[in-house]
Amino acid sequence: MDLASTNLVVTLIIGGVVGWLASIVMRTNAQMGILANVIVGIIGSFLGGAVANALGVRVHTAPGSWIVAILGASLLIALLRAMGVFNRLASAR
Repeated sequence: MDLASTNLVVTLIIGGVVGWLASIVMRTNAQMGILANVIVGIIGSFLGGAVANALGVRVHTAPGSWIVAILGASLLIALLRAMGVFNRLASAR
């Protein structure tokens, strides 16, 4: 396994964990599957970093990075909920 493949696997795993933790915080855990957790975790991590940067927050520790990532993913879930994505998912089941 080369470095690029390893980085992709690590990104997917960390994205899944971040998305799962954010779904627990936002109480949408039962409505989200593994793929949704990974996608929300990865996109939410970038969103959290962008918001933190815009606010002038600098994170220099690993726990701080995890907190910013989870808050970003939680923000993304809140935005998706406001757009009615979770209502459509619940009615489709």
